[in-house]
Amino acid sequence: MTSNVLTPSGRSPRLAIAYVVMALTPLFFSTNIIFGRVTVPEVAPFTLAFLRWSFCALILLPFVFKARREVIDVVRREPLLLLLLGFLGMWISGAGVYYSLQHTTATNGTLIYTTSPLMIILLERVFFDRTIRWRELGGMAVAFVGVAAILFQGSFNRFLSGSLNVGDVGFVLAAVSWAGYSILFRSGRLSKLPIMSLFGLVCAAGALLLLPFALFEFVSGAVMPVTGSAWQGIAGIVVFSSLLAFSGFQYGLRTLGASLTGIFMYLLPPYGVLLAVLFLGEKLQAFHVAGILLVLGGVSLATFPAGKRSKKIGVPES
Repeated sequence: MTSNVLTPSGRSPRLAIAYVVMALTPLFFSTNIIFGRVTVPEVAPFTLAFLRWSFCALILLPFVFKARREVIDVVRREPLLLLLLGFLGMWISGAGVYYSLQHTTATNGTLIYTTSPLMIILLERVFFDRTIRWRELGGMAVAFVGVAAILFQGSFNRFLSGSLNVGDVGFVLAAVSWAGYSILFRSGRLSKLPIMSLFGLVCAAGALLLLPFALFEFVSGAVMPVTGSAWQGIAGIVVFSSLLAFSGFQYGLRTLGASLTGIFMYLLPPYGVLLAVLFLGEKLQAFHVAGILLVLGGVSLATFPAGKRSKKIGVPES
């Protein structure tokens, strides 16, 4: 039996390309929060999310059309599942993220959102009776201490008072939502669809759910994209944060395998924080450094493949 995953002894040029792609992919994912932080003052959150996923759906339309028979069959059989995916991945993890960025920093959002692989483990335990190993449990405990350090800004008094930033809480909810999306996206009920066709279909479902809220923002006089900088931000989110990020991740899965691809995604926190410091002028605080070390260490401990055993990775695309 032959494997689709390349090894170091395989074709080195293609392997080198795969490593370069996977080094850039978490950078592309990280740009969503940066672009979002810059763009939300000029575009209302639901409108921004609606435009993002509408443009993605239109760009992916050729893939959907190519698999139109399978698409029609899935839409007839699983309309509620598709809408649920759109709600979790594009409504909460889309508009919810942009709303939260109005109340918190990109640095905080990036670090909190990185815990979504741990949320996958917890949701699989609750809904699918998944066994949680001691190493995973320890990793989750360490990572959640890191999240607490970020949520309460390293202040024990803030912890005792229960004082929380609504934006930080929004990112916690978004991380849980993305975990649910990641689990459902792998559902065998959707396995007949090619991956890009399925993604295009889910983008359309998300845009459909966002439409009435975007219309409400428009009618109520919320800020709309009327400047060149606003449209540049939207274009960056569509191209880099959505299409390139998702395509790069799928390329990594097929070329390097889930385990190695997942390891590359541990670059998300340092990339996201570095971008926030360089392009947004955010100040790196001591509790951020503690959060990075604890979250990254905990997620690595809980999800790093043990031996030859491969884990499925759910990556925040947002």
